[in-house]
Amino acid sequence: MEIKRPTSKQPIPPHAKKVFSGVMFDVWQWEQEQYDGSTATFEKLSRPDTVQVIPLMDDGRILLLKEEQPGKAPFISSAGGRVDLGEDVLAAAKRELREETGYEADEYILWDARHPATKVDWVVYTFVAKSLKKVGDLELDVGEKIELYPVSFDEYLDLIRRGEYHDTEVVIRVLQASCDPQKMAELRELFLPK
Repeated sequence: MEIKRPTSKQPIPPHAKKVFSGVMFDVWQWEQEQYDGSTATFEKLSRPDTVQVIPLMDDGRILLLKEEQPGKAPFISSAGGRVDLGEDVLAAAKRELREETGYEADEYILWDARHPATKVDWVVYTFVAKSLKKVGDLELDVGEKIELYPVSFDEYLDLIRRGEYHDTEVVIRVLQASCDPQKMAELRELFLPK
């Protein structure tokens, strides 16, 4: 499956200069002509793209994570993380699912791909994973504590409505679907077993 990276609505221009290289973020600057003919310095961050995987269990539950990371309050999320340099997006989704849940999936559906912030060159790819198989133990980074947290579809919706689910891009899609009966029917069809 070839996955095309969505185009940014405010791309970093080719003449921009990288003025800072960080562990996670780089800073780019360029001169931009204004409407009055003057110029101003514009700036944008870039960071590695990320993947999220929503694993659907055969019994209809969604396999979420109760997660802790240093310096952050505990949160509920889907499996996911950074796409490594040179790594294929789907390969990253498969790796993150395996490391953070101990499961592999036979089917991956790209559900969403978006730039979540205008001033950051960064794409979040969201996959739905079906036909799960437990293949091993969790393989966590030293900065992660994860407990698997399976929930029903309705419990998942409740977590989102109460603001207890961490993955903003998914929250937006689900809340949009909740305002449109056709989109909610499509979401149920995607998430629930036939």
